[in-house]
Amino acid sequence: MRHDGQMNARLKALFVHLLTATGAVLSMLAMLAAVEGKWSLMFLWLVVALLVDGVDGPLARRYDVKRNWPTYDGVQLDLIIDYLTYVFIPAYALFKSGLLTGWTGWLVIIVIVYGSAIYFVDTRMKTKDYSFAGFPACWNMVVLVLFAISPGEWTILGIVLALTAAMFTNLKFIHPVRTARWRMISLPVASAWVFFAAWAAWVEFNEQSWAHWGLVVTSIYLVLAGVAQQILPPRERA
Repeated sequence: MRHDGQMNARLKALFVHLLTATGAVLSMLAMLAAVEGKWSLMFLWLVVALLVDGVDGPLARRYDVKRNWPTYDGVQLDLIIDYLTYVFIPAYALFKSGLLTGWTGWLVIIVIVYGSAIYFVDTRMKTKDYSFAGFPACWNMVVLVLFAISPGEWTILGIVLALTAAMFTNLKFIHPVRTARWRMISLPVASAWVFFAAWAAWVEFNEQSWAHWGLVVTSIYLVLAGVAQQILPPRERA
């Protein structure tokens, strides 16, 4: 019976690795859509990839993949796929979509892919409370919002440069699942963001859609919640 239990645990751990690896397929589907200029379809695939990324981490910890299937490095696998879905494909979309022209497009795409590559290998990217130290290169979320609201070329340039600089600061950005403080708020807000993102992409970023307002509100919270936690110390328990 004990042997069967160990085998079952190993199979569950392997399943988690295989689930994570589906992100590579989703990134390819997103890239194929992007090459054809099907931006809404591209973002729908990226939203699905984001859902997978949000689920596989808790599963990996629950089934202890490091112990039960140590021959696969789940962290490295996750980083490879995250770079594709969080950085590379969104940067390509921003460059080719027409939202940026001339030198601004070249600057943005270089800044995003180069800065994010450096950030991804920084061993200090996680804080003690499992938040992120610096903007966590979630360009898939940023670019989707930019597609939705189309704020103008100079505004886009300013946002990208500011967030890139923020990657290399001590500003705190929450992980909606792992950051315990305010998680009762953060997790529903993040879930709402995914819903609004899928809705906006599904209606091809129609300007009349209420999804755009939902994206703006939820994005403001997700960007600023960590900084607010740095400013507001946690209450001491009596």
